[in-house]
Amino acid sequence: MKSVVKKKDKQRDIKRIFKILRKVWLNIEVKKVNTYEDVIVKALLDSGMIEMFMDRKMAVKHEFRLQKLERPVIVKNINRTNNSRRAIIY
Repeated sequence: MKSVVKKKDKQRDIKRIFKILRKVWLNIEVKKVNTYEDVIVKALLDSGMIEMFMDRKMAVKHEFRLQKLERPVIVKNINRTNNSRRAIIY
């Protein structure tokens, strides 16, 4: 019983922290697949995400090799409508 209460307390505390912060930024390590070089970047935590994406400007800044996709990725908004920006092609 004690561990269940502690778990609920931790979950409540985490929710309270997220409400205060609204956005959670993390420093993460990304490895380039062609050179195996590690790059530390700042990333926004999105707990509802389905896929992971990198901003093109950041990819160019850190010299990631870009490759055109066979099929563009259509980005959807939270209400499932198409995003106003163009599809992801690299």
